[in-house]
Amino acid sequence: MNMPKVSFTHPFSLVSFFCLLLIVSACGDKEVVDVTKTVEKAPLEKEEIEYGFRLNDYWVVRDTIQKGENFGELLTKNNLDYGKIYEISNSLKEDFDVRRLRAGKKYTILKTKDSLAKPVVFIYQDNVIDYVVIDFRDSILLKKEKMPVTLRQKTATGVINSSLSNAIINNGLDYDIVNRLSDIYAWSIDFFRLQPGDRFKIIYTEKYINDSVYAGIDRINATYFEHNDKPFYAFRYVADSVMQIPDFYDDEGNTLRSQFLRAPLKFSRISSRFSPNRFHPVQKRWKAHKGTDYAAPTGTPIMSTANGTVIEAGYTSGNGNYVKVRHNGTYTTQYLHMSKILVKKGQFVKQGDVLGKVGSTGLATGPHVCYRFWKNGVQVDPYKQDLPAAEPIKESVKAQYFTDIDPLKKQLDQLYFEPETTITQTQ
Repeated sequence: MNMPKVSFTHPFSLVSFFCLLLIVSACGDKEVVDVTKTVEKAPLEKEEIEYGFRLNDYWVVRDTIQKGENFGELLTKNNLDYGKIYEISNSLKEDFDVRRLRAGKKYTILKTKDSLAKPVVFIYQDNVIDYVVIDFRDSILLKKEKMPVTLRQKTATGVINSSLSNAIINNGLDYDIVNRLSDIYAWSIDFFRLQPGDRFKIIYTEKYINDSVYAGIDRINATYFEHNDKPFYAFRYVADSVMQIPDFYDDEGNTLRSQFLRAPLKFSRISSRFSPNRFHPVQKRWKAHKGTDYAAPTGTPIMSTANGTVIEAGYTSGNGNYVKVRHNGTYTTQYLHMSKILVKKGQFVKQGDVLGKVGSTGLATGPHVCYRFWKNGVQVDPYKQDLPAAEPIKESVKAQYFTDIDPLKKQLDQLYFEPETTITQTQ
């Protein structure tokens, strides 16, 4: 068989011939590879935003402050020099004391995403909502921020079989509701003497971080408690537009509390009463004891028994750390032997606000608070006083009060009691 002659007269003919030959050979017994197929791109890095920073731009260190750790130690072990740490601490001392970081609190450090990995931002989480940002990328800046919080309104009803605590806990409610109800009805209901069949309804709001993480009870807006077949309504309301202090009032506009709490501590016992002649355990002599002693563990919160202004907050050899509060032109109270004072002179305090912590400073043999009570400048026994009720809502705002609470009262009245506590979310 004679093969045909091929002429390669064009400069590229030889190249073209061999390319054609390769293509024909490949098609003879093999599948042609599609070299034009698109290569898939790697997925983009998911952007992470937290505390107002794009975390993708940093190396992120998250941890919890251990007992004995301090601000300087946390940053030195993350490669920040002592000079910079001193500069930061000194710059912030007026606004934030870095020595007061507490063990058990969470922190986050943002470090440069390079070979040096230098810390440039320190974030201290004081609680689930509040946090502090110390930004030293350029100048040193301090920001006190809050996590984004949303509120959800909820309702609950319950019938008491043994105690309010059991009714709350056994049905998945936050135990803080027990404390809130106890405070609201402190002068109306003895929660240690609840009866089987007593029942309650509440309208309250809960806090959620980023609309998903539960962050506790925000507040109780309205409640109904039926004790010994007697109804007790309570509505949270700001009646004083100047002071802007919320209080709880009933369905007739009367306050639910007395002007004074019975004691400055929630859980305590009277270890020594007001007496004109008592043997002093430290001075070892008989003398008047013009106060009431409440024994309690060191650190127990001491509360102001009524609204007022702090007129003294200091230390004497006899009183130890103490606070004195003027409530009005008639009444003044004093709280002695504190381990720590938490208020300042001139500060306005509300009934129930914490003034300090129980201690044994001054002339004291053990941890307690000595509670002193003045009426018209004379020290008296508070347990023998006919103490006034707190002021009801002023007549000038009563009409508005009734208008404002009407929707809440109707909502409470429409809630039905169930044998067990019921929790529902209302939109």
